[in-house]
Amino acid sequence: MSSVEVRRFAENGDLHTADSAPVERLDADMRHVLNVLQSMGGKRIDECRSPEARALPTLDMALRRILRDQVDDMGVGMEMRLIQGPTDEIRARIYVPQNDIVMGLRPMVLFLHGGGFVLGDVDNYDATPRALAARTGAVVVSAHYRQAPEHRFPAAHEDAYAAWNWLLEHAESLGGDAKRAAIVGEGSGGNLAVNVAIRARADDKPLPVHLGLVTPMAAMLFDLPSHLQNAETFPYSTATLEWAARKLFRKKDDAHDARMNIAGRVDLAGLPPATIILADADPLRSEGEALADAMRRSGVWVDMTTYEGVTHGFFGLYRIVNKAMFAQGQLGRNLAAAFGA
Repeated sequence: MSSVEVRRFAENGDLHTADSAPVERLDADMRHVLNVLQSMGGKRIDECRSPEARALPTLDMALRRILRDQVDDMGVGMEMRLIQGPTDEIRARIYVPQNDIVMGLRPMVLFLHGGGFVLGDVDNYDATPRALAARTGAVVVSAHYRQAPEHRFPAAHEDAYAAWNWLLEHAESLGGDAKRAAIVGEGSGGNLAVNVAIRARADDKPLPVHLGLVTPMAAMLFDLPSHLQNAETFPYSTATLEWAARKLFRKKDDAHDARMNIAGRVDLAGLPPATIILADADPLRSEGEALADAMRRSGVWVDMTTYEGVTHGFFGLYRIVNKAMFAQGQLGRNLAAAFGA
C-alpha cells in the first residue's frame, strides 16, 4: 500500500489558528495534569542542567499524584532484565499479559522511550509498554539506552539496534514470535525506531512488521510551523529541543546526519507500515507530519492522526486524558492487524 491516511482528532472539528496561545488549545483533562505537574515543582527543562532536569517531576508522577498512587497493572506482569548492548548491559523491562490464555507464541514489541536523548528511562515510561501489552497480548521489551551528554550521538542509536537484535535472538525464550515483532517509539524513541528499521534493512536483518511512532523526533530543524506555534508549551517547548540538541551533538554537523533528519530522507522505501501519533500542542508536530510525507513518497503506508488539545507526552496518560485512550486504541488496532490478530 502506498497511501497515507491523515486525520486530526478534535472535539469540535475546528483547527487551531497559528497565533492561538497553546494553553487555550488544551483540553481540560490535559490542563489539569499540567497544573498538577507545575504544583509539584515542575519548571522549564531548558533552564536546568542535565542532573537537575532528570530529577524534575514528570507527567507520570503528576498522573500518580492525581490518582493518589492507585496502581493499575492492567493484568500485565513485569520483570527487570539486563540485556547485552554494544558496550555494556542495557536496563530493560519485560511486560507479559497474565490474564489471557494464548496457545503458542505471543507477538512482540520493542518499546523505546522518549526524553530528547537526555531524559527519561524505563521506570517513568511504564504506562505505555504496559498498555501495549494489555491491548495486543504481546510480550513488550522496554529498553533503555545511553543518553547525552554523558554519551553523545550516536550512542543511543547503537543501543536501540542492539536491543532489537537481542529481542529477535531471545524471542522464543520470552514466549514470543520473532516473525511477529514490531517497534514502538515515543519522542526520541520514535527516531530510534525508524533508524532501527533502516539499519535492519541495510544489514538484511528481519524488519519489524509495524512501526508505532508517537510524537516522533524526526528533524533537527527548529523553524517549522509547530516549533513557532509551540515555542512556549509546557513541559516540552522548542527551547527544550534546542537544549537537548546542545547536549546530544559533539559538533554542529551531527545535527544534519541522516539518522537525525529522518524526515529529510529519500530512501525510506521498503520500511514497514507505520502508525504516527501526533499532539497538536507539541513543537515536534511538524516533524512528524514531515516524516509521514517522506514515508508516503517512498511508498510506505502511514496512518497518521494529530490529536487536538494535548501536548507532547500525553500518550501514557490514558487514565486521565481522554485523547490518550483514543490514540492508544488507534495504535493497538494497527499493531493487532500487523500481528495477524
